[in-house]
Amino acid sequence: MKHGKKYVDSKKLIDKTKTYEVDEALKLVCDTAKAKFDETVEAHIRLGVDSRHADQQVRGAVVLPNGTGKSVRVAVFAKGDMAKAAEEAGAEIVGAEDLADRIQNEGFLDFDVAIAAPNMMGVVGKLGRVLGPRGLMPSPKAGTVTPDVAKAVTEAKAGKIEYRLDKTNIIHCPIGKASFGVEKLQENLDTLMDAIVKAKPAAAKGQYLRSCALASTMGPGVKFSPAKYTNAQ
Repeated sequence: MKHGKKYVDSKKLIDKTKTYEVDEALKLVCDTAKAKFDETVEAHIRLGVDSRHADQQVRGAVVLPNGTGKSVRVAVFAKGDMAKAAEEAGAEIVGAEDLADRIQNEGFLDFDVAIAAPNMMGVVGKLGRVLGPRGLMPSPKAGTVTPDVAKAVTEAKAGKIEYRLDKTNIIHCPIGKASFGVEKLQENLDTLMDAIVKAKPAAAKGQYLRSCALASTMGPGVKFSPAKYTNAQ
């Protein structure tokens, strides 16, 4: 894959053989985010678990103290008072069977987070094939299936993110924008890493935090040491 001049120049600033301290890595990521837009900074965490086993799944959600820097469109499956509460909390899309039909029949997916009241899971469950692969399926573990839909909407708007393993046992999560600067990004990263460490499955053996890296949308990856999070366990 051919990279542009900015990427090539940025790569020269990073020692690929080195694992940086967290603050150093964040500074490098901010310094190498040279696109014309405000790049998102992502953390990539490889864990020493096997996601093929149910007892080694790592999944949850956490509210980043400084948000993600992204405006979030929220869809809520609810009726009656819960639907009204979701609208008052700022949800852009609220519906029940009608919303499910739009998603199923019209391919409507103009939202970033889906939340469901527990009594709507009979309706939402049929959308698994559509919402699941896009990471939009409401889940009790992520706090997106809840009787308190208003709180879930507020948290989603405030910067709540879901973390989960992919098939290669890596978690990929946004931790903010390059414009946040090192301090705010570090607060967000610390919150995410603490949540991942606390979610360590009892069945996980050996080293849990295998390797960690940060990268901006258009920038090269920077490896960072997870030692401070491991030592805090």
